[in-house]
Amino acid sequence: MTRHFLLDTDLTPEEQAAILDAADRLKATRRAGTGEPGPLAGRSVVLLFEKPSTRTRLSFDVAVAELGGHPVVVDAATTQLGRGESIEDTAAVFSRYVDMIVIRTFAQERLERLAAAASVPVVNALSDHAHPCQALADLQTIREKKGDLSGLALAYLGDGNNVAHSLVLAGALAGMRVRVASPPGYEPFEQVVRHANEIAAVTGGEILVTHDPLEAAAGADVLYTDVWASMGQDNQTESRSLVFQPYRLDEKAVEAAGDDVIVMHCLPAHRDLEIAGSVLDGPQSVVFDQAENRLHAQKALLSFLLESFLLGDHDRAAGDRPGDATRHPLPAALTGKVTS
Repeated sequence: MTRHFLLDTDLTPEEQAAILDAADRLKATRRAGTGEPGPLAGRSVVLLFEKPSTRTRLSFDVAVAELGGHPVVVDAATTQLGRGESIEDTAAVFSRYVDMIVIRTFAQERLERLAAAASVPVVNALSDHAHPCQALADLQTIREKKGDLSGLALAYLGDGNNVAHSLVLAGALAGMRVRVASPPGYEPFEQVVRHANEIAAVTGGEILVTHDPLEAAAGADVLYTDVWASMGQDNQTESRSLVFQPYRLDEKAVEAAGDDVIVMHCLPAHRDLEIAGSVLDGPQSVVFDQAENRLHAQKALLSFLLESFLLGDHDRAAGDRPGDATRHPLPAALTGKVTS
């Protein structure tokens, strides 16, 4: 089977760190105006969007182009997918045309079905369950500002959504201490937290889920939040605003964390709703560095997946994650599968 990036745990801790190292190098060479011939030269990558997008669409489009490839942006609503063609048939056809599929979609199960039918690498550019490309950019940003990730404390305040899922998984892989503060009933999925704890037990990280935002924020190196109502939840915006009010990333949270904290938001942000405008625009905010790093982290990821594909890294059974004993002698806790 072809190797894909559908969840953060599709990477081992070593692979995640190597991709972050590569992202740093790609960022440095881009800023210096230097670089080598792109690994995607002569190759095409389809960017399939079933959800609206700004940063994801633009960053992947530029990433493919800067790696020498040809990005083909497709709005799913304008294809036969919008008229009922199966995701499996779509994957099979796309695999005949392009060298990689990047998709922003809804259910994780739909993403898994597409990957199972594809014969080229598939990248999760966001699903309702996870946002692993965002987490890679987040970790790159934290490393830039704070150095070694191991032992750093990241506090996430708000909805236990796809971004929260990826932060606890990627953070656990990096040996971080990730704390999630959510209202009762809005916590990250229990199976995601359980799996992250299994990983953290091996990497030296720690995962905490609490209902107390100040408990999560206390002494944190990083404060992070996301929108309270994700795409498809617009009819819940008003009710969620009432429930999540105590979880706003505001001056109180910054004070609880300390002067050296950095503030993150994956954007788009609603000033004075999930995050105080003074905090988003304040000196601790690194949100635009974070947004920029989507480009560099994704360039590193695409290069990694293409290299694995060309080297014949197809030894997974259907549904398995990389890291089996023949390739990566890691504990089973680091190689399991999480599905919604």
